[in-house]
Amino acid sequence: MCPIMANDYFQFRHFTIYQGRCAMKVGTDGTLLGAWARGGQTVLDIGTGTGLIALMMAQRFPEAQVVGVDVDPKAVAQARENVAASPFASRIQLLNADIRTHHHSPFTLHHSPFTTIVSNPPYFVDSLACPDGQRTLARHTASLSYRELMQAVCRLLADDGEFSVIIPFDCKARMEDEAALAGLFKVRECAVKTTPRKQPRRYLMAFRKHPAELELTEGVIETSPNVRSSWYQELTKDFYL
Repeated sequence: MCPIMANDYFQFRHFTIYQGRCAMKVGTDGTLLGAWARGGQTVLDIGTGTGLIALMMAQRFPEAQVVGVDVDPKAVAQARENVAASPFASRIQLLNADIRTHHHSPFTLHHSPFTTIVSNPPYFVDSLACPDGQRTLARHTASLSYRELMQAVCRLLADDGEFSVIIPFDCKARMEDEAALAGLFKVRECAVKTTPRKQPRRYLMAFRKHPAELELTEGVIETSPNVRSSWYQELTKDFYL
């Protein structure tokens, strides 16, 4: 889950992500999810942070209207600047809101239900909170549990829509359990390895409201240190310089 780089900005092919005021920096997980998730006419990015995934979805799906939502006002302010400087500003809206209480916020006015929902969610489930409150908000499930996430997805997802998420390997079972309890069915899964000989460290998963045949795939990020695999290069070719 480490950032790709710790600079104040990350330059992509068609947009730049400034991240100095965001707790979570540009990382492999967000890039993987933004390149892997399927799109639709209306896209919701839960926990948008820097706005990276929202921008990636807007680039990949030129007809889509994208909404990014985050509880951190500093992250939303920075994401708005990133989006405003991009070619996709007219199709992306960013909201400082909590999806757990969206019925009582302006969030209800924006495109619900959504044909596509994506999220790179908080992932530290049972660990000690970080002294940095902003980082804790972004990284720990105390700010948004998997159960709350799945319940919100069920409320906001269109009947034929798809929800895509990336999760560490040790959180996979809990995420799947909460999805099942919420009435969601896993339809796609990609096990992602750091290198060919290692076990998967993260999983890309997609869920729908109706069962379908499960599509299982596997990806490798690097074939050797600092050498990106052909799978990763193909997946992200439209984004990296």
